[in-house]
Amino acid sequence: MEKSSLRLAVHDLRKRYGPVEAVRGVSFEVREGEILGLLGPNGAGKTTTVECVIGLREPDAGSIDICGLDARRRPREVKQKIGAALQTTALQDKITPREALRLFGSFYDRRADPDELIDRFALVEKANSPFEALSGGQRQRLALARAILKDAPILLLDEATSALDTESERLVQEALARFTKGRTTLVIAHRLSTVQNADLIVVMDDGAIVETGTHLQLLAADGPYARLVRSQALATSPLTETT
Repeated sequence: MEKSSLRLAVHDLRKRYGPVEAVRGVSFEVREGEILGLLGPNGAGKTTTVECVIGLREPDAGSIDICGLDARRRPREVKQKIGAALQTTALQDKITPREALRLFGSFYDRRADPDELIDRFALVEKANSPFEALSGGQRQRLALARAILKDAPILLLDEATSALDTESERLVQEALARFTKGRTTLVIAHRLSTVQNADLIVVMDDGAIVETGTHLQLLAADGPYARLVRSQALATSPLTETT
């Protein structure tokens, strides 16, 4: 892989909490414009990995290269290269979505249009409502809009659609398809549907990577990913539905 095309490179990342090694030698690389899906059950180490990448946690070992910058040595510069939506988000109770997006947009040299994001993420009716009045799904859509507001080359989405209903998820996926085009995107999920169209899928379990490949490659390998596909297909089969 040519270094010039790399946007994100993680090598031998390790993080321990007391006796628990939450991340054990994780390595992956993502090219410019690619989507990487990080898949695994709760507790697999996905979120800890992402928090190390974006500088929320200091890893015990390993290297993180973001747009040619050493993320561990130059964290302030690296933060300008990343837009992130994490599992939970919180804002001041009285701030409105419109105020929040305009405020955060003022911090960035390059930013998307807040009003367009409000429209695309179906927040028009709540644009001037206080954050405390938003539903969980509306708060998550606002978090996604905030992540995309920063016109950064890398976007990280940690379980970004897990709390959304079917219609909200459809709206969000349409918006993401528009705003993530050309960006390097890291999608973290425990649901197969969220990552199966990624350019590369990394499957984690117990803090380590157990499989890497495309959707078709992993199906052909008939390992943990293929078993997950079969189990989710069985779970949604009409034969398993109860009345």
